[in-house]
Amino acid sequence: MSDAAQPTAAEVRAAAEAVKTALDRHLAAVERRSGEEDPAVYDAFNQLAAAAEAYDELLYDRYDEVTPFEIPGTEDSMPPYTGPEEPSALSVLIRRDYSVAEPQRLMAQARRVEAADEEGVAAEASGTVHGALGLLFGEFEPDEIASRHKEFGLEEGDSTLWVTAADETADPGEWLEAPFDQADPELVVCRFDVSAVFDDEYDDGLDDDDEDDADADADVDDETDDDEGGVGAGELDEDLDTDLDDDLDPDEDAEPARLEADR
Repeated sequence: MSDAAQPTAAEVRAAAEAVKTALDRHLAAVERRSGEEDPAVYDAFNQLAAAAEAYDELLYDRYDEVTPFEIPGTEDSMPPYTGPEEPSALSVLIRRDYSVAEPQRLMAQARRVEAADEEGVAAEASGTVHGALGLLFGEFEPDEIASRHKEFGLEEGDSTLWVTAADETADPGEWLEAPFDQADPELVVCRFDVSAVFDDEYDDGLDDDDEDDADADADVDDETDDDEGGVGAGELDEDLDTDLDDDLDPDEDAEPARLEADR
């Protein structure tokens, strides 16, 4: 940027004052909030975000400096709720992602469902992943598959659940052709998200604590093993593991455990 286009020091200071004013307004709105979805708080938040962004840009253009603040974009958050205050109807929108981790296990479960069907399936749909998925999701409720996904050879991905409000219940068959077209974020009463991203963020904060715990455990083990004439904790664990393995070893002629597919 050329010197002629740079903002003046007065403009940067004015932008800083605007941030201070917006910050005071935001705090006042929070102190007076009437509920979790108070529109006054939402508006004050947006004004503060805009003022901070403007100040950051001017500060960088004038002094080649930035602020330590990161304002989340509005596109990453839900808009304010604009639905009825006392909704008389609700819609629950659910998305769950899975990966097919063990296709053979998936098809084995489908064959059990197929075998239990008195009428049978002429096309033997369980012979393909596509057909097996159709059989299993036709036989089991989505919540049961979610709780038993490993039995079906599936691995969980991200999931989300939206509860949206409405003034009245839709007529039978009204939205079946396009069931998700009316997913209006402004009508979301509550939302629940599950993602490995959140686990990663949590785990990052625990890394240092885990290292400290590991060091402490090592110290305790050293003290235990140093006793002369005694049996160390490691030796006791080895003996116990050997005994348990002997007890749990299956007979050679025993059949492998069956996967239960019944409700």
